[in-house]
Amino acid sequence: MKIKPFSQQSLWCQFLLASFPIFLISTLLIGTWVSKKIENSVAYRLGGVTALYVESFIGNYLQSAARGGDLTEQDRAALQSILKGTPLGKKIVAFKVWNREGKILYSPNASLIGKSFPIEDGLAEAYAGNIHSEISQLSHKEHATEQARWDRLIETYVPIRTPGDERIIAVAEFYQTTEELSREASMAQLQSWVIVAATFLAIYLLLLGLVRQGSDTITRQRSELERQIGTLMELNEQNQMLNDRVRRAAARATSLNENFLRRISSDLHDGPGQDLGFALMQIDTIIARCMACPGREQAHNFGAGDFHTLSQSLRSAMAELRTISAGLCLPDITNLPLPDVVERAVRDYEGKSGAMVKVAVSPGMDGPESGSEPELEPESILPVKITLYRVLQESLANGFRHAGGIGQSVSMVQADGRIHLRVNDAGKGFFPQDDRDAKHLGLKGMRGRVEILGGTFQISSSDSGTVIHVTLPLTVPGMNYA
Repeated sequence: MKIKPFSQQSLWCQFLLASFPIFLISTLLIGTWVSKKIENSVAYRLGGVTALYVESFIGNYLQSAARGGDLTEQDRAALQSILKGTPLGKKIVAFKVWNREGKILYSPNASLIGKSFPIEDGLAEAYAGNIHSEISQLSHKEHATEQARWDRLIETYVPIRTPGDERIIAVAEFYQTTEELSREASMAQLQSWVIVAATFLAIYLLLLGLVRQGSDTITRQRSELERQIGTLMELNEQNQMLNDRVRRAAARATSLNENFLRRISSDLHDGPGQDLGFALMQIDTIIARCMACPGREQAHNFGAGDFHTLSQSLRSAMAELRTISAGLCLPDITNLPLPDVVERAVRDYEGKSGAMVKVAVSPGMDGPESGSEPELEPESILPVKITLYRVLQESLANGFRHAGGIGQSVSMVQADGRIHLRVNDAGKGFFPQDDRDAKHLGLKGMRGRVEILGGTFQISSSDSGTVIHVTLPLTVPGMNYA
């Protein structure tokens, strides 16, 4: 079975792998420290108890040291007898008496008597009036005799005082074996190890349980989150598909609407337009006959002037009908490149209004070569061309109506698969927040045309003029008008 890398493990497995060595090492360190403390405590207790006996038994035989001299032979013999064949002597395996200069006044090993050694911590503490007891590893030169028989001993220093003024006159150093220490300390150490190990194990298992519970919760939430993300991605894909379908439908509706407007224009021209023309011809014929008949000087009294007024009304209606018909019908822009569509819309506006518009077109920035328009399917770009033409038509007309056609300019750039169109004028401006109001039908129509193809429509206006910024996708994917 392949083992997962650490980073791919669950949270509780990572905690188990990372924390177990730390807890184990911590348990061993603390257990060892507690065991050492217990051993030292037992050693101090044993040494302290024995020190009381030593001081009470040998204190009277060391009074000669109070005078600053060595022990007498009688004192040494007495000490020798006390340390042999008595219960105290059985507990003590080595014995020394020190003076303040670090000189050995007495030792069962006669070769050490009279020798001086550096004053160590235990000896110094005893001369300060304290009993000092510890487990010695017998590493000093003075321990040469003991090193031959033991690995370690309980070393105790006890101050010897004069009976009257409690002045310290000497220090007795004695050693005990660690057999009794081992018996007493081993049980306490075992108990301490059990308590420490059980405590750390309980803490570790408790933490592990909490981390395991949290890890399982995170895993469940992650799985639920992944499931929700998957569902969201599916919904997003469906939404994108629906959005594309809406955009394609809107593009088709744009083209169909233009076809419908073209048909209305044709019907107006061929229907009511022809009827008005025929009626105008008949009126003109009637007027001519009235003017040619006898008594034409009386024709006005019989309605000849009314016929003339009617003729003028019919002519005006025909002119307006032709203007409406021409406005409804777009020119054929299917095969025109985008820059030519812009030029055509601007020139048509200039021809109708007589205004002048500055045009700056930068075509084909997305093309394989700078200055060349990319090859696009006519069906996919036709809705964009229609929207582009209608936006230009409406925005320039608005600039003429409300700004008098002052300072009008048009710029278009193709970049990043989109068309960026700007239409400016130098009129007095208006409040842009009103562009969605019901009275601004032209602006609402432009915005709707642009946004339905996935573009953006922005307008800003001030005292120095109005700017309309439109972006459109270069094509509408999936279009097919075959």
